[in-house]
Order: sequence, then structure tokens, then C-alpha cells
Amino acid sequence: MSDPPTEVTFLDDGDDGHDQGTRFTPPDSPPTVAAVERGPVEEWARRVTAEINKVFVGQDRLVRGVLTALLAGGHVLVESVPGLGKTLLVRAFGRALGCEFNRIQFTPDLMPSDVTGSPIYDERIHDFRFRPGPVFTQLLLADEINRAPAKTHSALLEIMQEGRVTIDGTNHPIEPPFLVLATQNPIESEGTYNLPEAQLDRFLFKLLASYPALEDEVEILRMHTRETPPDRELASQLAAVTSPAEVIAMQGRAARVLADDHVLGYIAALIRATRKWPAFSLGVSPRAGVAILKGARAVAALEGRDYTVPDDVQEVVLPALRHRVILTPEAEIEGRSADELLSELARSVEVPLR
Repeated sequence: MSDPPTEVTFLDDGDDGHDQGTRFTPPDSPPTVAAVERGPVEEWARRVTAEINKVFVGQDRLVRGVLTALLAGGHVLVESVPGLGKTLLVRAFGRALGCEFNRIQFTPDLMPSDVTGSPIYDERIHDFRFRPGPVFTQLLLADEINRAPAKTHSALLEIMQEGRVTIDGTNHPIEPPFLVLATQNPIESEGTYNLPEAQLDRFLFKLLASYPALEDEVEILRMHTRETPPDRELASQLAAVTSPAEVIAMQGRAARVLADDHVLGYIAALIRATRKWPAFSLGVSPRAGVAILKGARAVAALEGRDYTVPDDVQEVVLPALRHRVILTPEAEIEGRSADELLSELARSVEVPLR
């Protein structure tokens, strides 16, 4: 095995407050002990992204974040105002991945059985049989999840954690791959509630969908001048460029990406720093460190590598931690954001040289 990479500092695109600096320098010959081959995941992601971009433009970072979470086997919470195409995104993912897709519109009167399904009496057999709910799918859009009551959230929690539904003592497994893409409106919106910390912690990432750039918004309008608008193009033009079995295989490759001790120590230092940071009233648990590790491995696989580097960790720090930290009242009064504070914290943690 060759020597690990040796030069590393922060470098980011500047959008989230990270300083510019020297890129990570990879080794002359990458490690070979990991079972992951170079290239297949990167090529697979390029195929999927190109297909999705036929109908969904202006949210490249969001698409990459969802792909990263899918590879890492985690669920995603997306916060945005209505009208940014979240339903279109999940439908496009389902079509391109060859996966089943369902949507649940969360409302204040939504019951747990509306999500999971329930036993119904079948007169033909004179007994009850289980009728599966909309959660029995592979890609689930839980739309405006923070408008529903806590008991409905709890039902979805078990499914996200266990990958199955338990009704009357009987387990009903959900076929993999299984990804929940939940959306929530900003909490300032009328009729919304804060999700409990326990539920937020079940999401691997929290992604933010922003308004598209001018050129992207023009392209969106141009799409809607065509004879076939983007939502109808899903059926007429988008093709399944992969399959559920290949998605599971790509997840396996990402899970076998090598993470050396210097990367593990870096992740541990980051999560431990959140517990002492004065602007946070509550730091993050070890589960957050696992989320960063899974995300970093997925990023490395997307980049065509079979080993992780600190740059991979830096890419997923904000998505993995922004929903897990709780700000102090003083920080909230000052108008500080979780992203701003996490960026400051990340800059304070020494990046490993090897």
C-alpha cells in the first residue's frame, strides 16, 4: 500500500464561508487494499445526473447531495419554499433509477395508518389482510413533513430506521433501495412546527434548495414553452439509465471505500468540537460522526476514488450537521445561522497532514 496523501487544507467554493486554500494532494499511486474499483460509481452518477438534468435544472448542488445520500444509504431532509420542483426532482430520480416512486402530502389530519397502511377485512377469506400504504416504495417524497402531528412522524421514524413496517406484531419489510426525501417549509411559514431532535437525527443530510440563477431560470421558462413541458417529459423522454439492483451495487462500492485513521480522527475532532462551541446549546452525537463518514465515503466514490480525503469530509460537514446542532438563544438573537457557525467551527479544527 502506498503512502497516504500528505498535503491538505481547506478549499471550498466560498458559498458557505470556508476559506480558500491548497487542495488535497493525492498520493502518486492510490491505496489498493479497498475492494472498490475506480470509476464505476463516478460513471454511474454521471449517467443518472445527465438524465435528471433533462427536466430538472438549476439545482446541481441539491442533485449531488441527494445522490451522495442515496449512495450512503441515508435519508434526506430538504428545506425550501414551495415551487422549486421538489416533486419533479424525486419523480425524475425515480424514473432515471428505474425505481418506484410515491408521494405523501403531510397535513395536520394525516394519521399513521395513512402512511404505513392498515389491516382491512377481506370478505372473500373472512379475515383481515394487510393493505400496504404509500410508504411501500423505493423513493418516497414526504412533502411538507413539518405540517403533520408528532404521532405521524413517529410512524415514519421506525420505517426510516428499520426499513420495515410493524402491524399487529407482523413485520412487513420494504424493498431496497429505500430513500425518504422529506421536504419542509421554513419554520416561519404559517402552520409549520419544529421537528423533534430525535427525528431530525434520523436524516443523514439536510439540504437547502435555493432559487436558481438567472440563466437557469431562463432555461426553466424555455422548457415550459415546449410542446411537452418537463413534468410530461418524465414519461416521454426520461429513460431508466440504471436499476434498483445496480443502485444497491453502487451503495456496496461506496461502503467499501477506505477511510484511514487520520480521516477518522478528523471527523471525531469535528463532532467533539460542536459540544464545546459556545454558540451551540447542544452538540452532536456519535451518530453525526457516522453520517459524516458515510457521506465522505460516498463523495470519494463519486470522485472515482477508493479512499477518502479530508476534502470529502469538508463537503458533507454542513449537510450532515446543520440539522443536528441547536443554537443558543443569544446566537439566535444575533441572527447567526447554523451554517455560518459550523463553518467557523470547521476552520478552527486542524486538518490532518496524513
